[in-house]
Amino acid sequence: MGRRSGGLIGIWAEQQRVAQRQREGQQQAVLRQQRDAEGAQRAYERDVARMQKEQKAAYRRHRDDDALRRTHELDARVAVLEGLLVSGCRAPAFGVDALRQAEEVEPFAPGPLGVPVVMPDERHYQERGGRARFERDWYAAQAAEARRLEQLAAYRREYDVWAAGRLAEIRRHNDGLAGTADALRAGEPDTVVEYFSAVLFASTAWPEGFPREVAAAYDRAGRTFVLDWDLPGYEVVPAARGVKYLPSTDQDKEVPRPVTQRRVLYRDVLAQSVLLAVRELFVADRFGLLDEVVLNGYVGGVDPATGLAGRVCVASVAVGRRDFERLNLQLVGAVECLTGALAGRLSAKPEERVAVAPLRTPDQVGSEVVVQGDGEEPDLLAMDPIAFEGLVAELFRARGLQAVTTRRSNDGGVDVEALDSDPISGGSIVVQVKRYRNTVPPTAVRDLYGTVQDAGANKGVLVTTSKFGPGSYTFANGKPLTLISGTELVDLLHQHGLRGRLGPGTGTVPVPAEAPVAAPAEAADDFNLLGMVWSGSVALDVCALVCSGNQVLGDEWFVFFNNHSTPDGSVVMVAAAPGDRAAVRVGFDALPARADRLVLVAAVDPEVNPDADLGGFTDAGIRLRDDAGGELDRLEVSDGRPGETALVLGSFRRRAGGNWDFVLGGKGYQGGLEELVGDFGIQVE
Repeated sequence: MGRRSGGLIGIWAEQQRVAQRQREGQQQAVLRQQRDAEGAQRAYERDVARMQKEQKAAYRRHRDDDALRRTHELDARVAVLEGLLVSGCRAPAFGVDALRQAEEVEPFAPGPLGVPVVMPDERHYQERGGRARFERDWYAAQAAEARRLEQLAAYRREYDVWAAGRLAEIRRHNDGLAGTADALRAGEPDTVVEYFSAVLFASTAWPEGFPREVAAAYDRAGRTFVLDWDLPGYEVVPAARGVKYLPSTDQDKEVPRPVTQRRVLYRDVLAQSVLLAVRELFVADRFGLLDEVVLNGYVGGVDPATGLAGRVCVASVAVGRRDFERLNLQLVGAVECLTGALAGRLSAKPEERVAVAPLRTPDQVGSEVVVQGDGEEPDLLAMDPIAFEGLVAELFRARGLQAVTTRRSNDGGVDVEALDSDPISGGSIVVQVKRYRNTVPPTAVRDLYGTVQDAGANKGVLVTTSKFGPGSYTFANGKPLTLISGTELVDLLHQHGLRGRLGPGTGTVPVPAEAPVAAPAEAADDFNLLGMVWSGSVALDVCALVCSGNQVLGDEWFVFFNNHSTPDGSVVMVAAAPGDRAAVRVGFDALPARADRLVLVAAVDPEVNPDADLGGFTDAGIRLRDDAGGELDRLEVSDGRPGETALVLGSFRRRAGGNWDFVLGGKGYQGGLEELVGDFGIQVE
C-alpha cells in the first residue's frame, strides 16, 4: 500500500505538475488561435477567390451580352434590308395633302422675362436705418420691373412680327397647293417632276441613310416618267455576320459574313429598292399621269480602275402601269421579278460596279431635266421641314458622326440625334433645327440648354437658316452649345459635298429693309486703334458696346467674338499690333449721333480657362494709336479681382462739342460676360 508524500519534495513535484499543465494549456490555446486564424484566412481566401470568380464571370457575361447585342443589331439591320419591299408596300400613299402645313407657330415663351420682379417687403427692414434701405431697394426693384416690362414688350413685338410672318408663309404655301393640284391635272412637266420627286423624298419606306437623289423628266405625250435614282452602296450590307467575345485576349472579334451571302443580299436590296421606288410613284399618281415609269438606278463611290469618284448605272427597268398592277410585291422574289417578269436589267456584280445600259435616260425626254437632291442648289428656306432635318442629319454623317432624325412626336425638342464615337472628345449630341427668317431669340438657346441637361447629352447644337444675336452667343459661351447660323450652315454643306442656299439665288439670309447707314468707318481717314495690354496668362475676350447712356443701341452694336463689327463699320475687332494682346478699331466721328459712349469690357474665356478669374489681370491698359500704329497715349485701367470673371475697363464718352473723354471703369462681375452685358440691356436671361 502506497502513501502520499507530504514533504518538500512532494510539494515541489506537485508544483511542477501544475506548472506543466499550465504550459500545456497555454500551448494548446496558442495552437487553437493559430488554427482559428488559419481557418479564417482560408475562408477569406475562398471568399476572395469566389468573389473574383463571380466578378470574372459577371464581366464575361457582360462582354458576351454586349457581343450578343451587337450581333442582334446586325441581324436587325439585315432583317430591315431583307424586308424592305414588304414593309415599304405597307407605307401610306403620298398625296398633295401631305404637303399641307399646319397653321401653327411656336407659342410665345418669354422665359424669365415673364416672371415679375419680387418687390421688397417692408417687414424685413425693421432694424435701424432699415427705412432708407427699404426705399432704396424698393426703387431699385421698381426700376428693374419697369426694365423687365419694357424688354418683355419689345420681345413680344418681335415675336408677333415673326409669328405673323411665319403664319403668312404657311398660308401662302397652303394656298399654293390648289395651284399645284391644277398643274398636275394639266400635266405640266415641271410640276409633275417636282411632285413625284417629293413622293420619293417624303416616303417613310426608305431606311435611314439611303440616298435620295433624283434627276427626272416627264414625257407628257407618252405619259412616261423617266428618272435616275440613287441606290445604296455595297456597304449597306454589313460585312460582319456577328460579334464574339474572346476571353483569352479580352477582345471582341467580328465574325465575317460570307462573301457570297453578302453579294446575294446586296443584289436583292438593289432590286427591292427599284421595285419599291416604282411602286411609290404609281401609288401616288392620283391624277392618272403615269402610264409608264422608266427608272435607272445608280450607285456612287470610287471607281477602282481609275481611283476617281463617279456614278454607275447598275439597274434599269421600264414598267407599264398594267404590268405593274398585276404584281403581288409582298410575295415576289425581287431579283426574279425585276429581271424576269418586268424584263429589267440588274448588274450581275454590282459590288464590283459592273454597269448595265440604261433603257432610257431623262435627257432623252423632250422636256427639261429637273434635278432634285443634286445639281441645283435647294432653297433651305423653302425646303420641306422633314427634308431639311434630314439634310442636317446627312451633314452630321458627312462629318463622320452617326446621326438620325427623330420621330415627329414626343421627340423632346430634339430634331436630330447624333453620336460622336471619339473616346475622348465625343459623346451624344442633341440637335435642334430652326428654319427661321428672323433672328433666333435667346429663349431658343436657353431651351436647347435645358434639353441637353434633361437628355443627359454631352453637347447641344442649334442649326438655323437665320442668325443669332449677341444675347444668344453670350448665353452659349462656356456651355456645351454650338450655334450654326444660316451662312455657316451653307458653308458647311458645301464643304462636305452637300447642297443648299438661302433664298432665291443667294447664299445669305435676306436682310429686312432698313434706313440707309453711313459709310463704314474703315473707309474714312479718321479712326483710332485701341490696343489692349495686360499681364497674366489668363485668356480674355475683349468686347465693345456702343451705348446711349447705360443701354446698348441694339444687339448688333455689341462687338465681340461672334460679331466683329457694328452695322456701319464704325467699331471693328481687328488684329492686334505688336505688343498688344487685343485691338478694336474705332471711328469716333462715324459713330451714330444717338450714341454717347463706347464701353470696353473684358471677360475670361471660359472655354480656354474654365476655372480662372481676374485675380491675375494686372498692369492693364489701353494704348491709343493713330492710323499708322503709333502710340498717342496710354490709358490705365483697373486691375482684376479674385472671384470676378468680367470687368468694365472703361468708357469713352461724348462731351459737348463732340469731344470724347475716357472714364475709368472698374466694375467687376462674378457671372462673367453674360452678367455684364445684361446690365447694358443685352437679353441673355
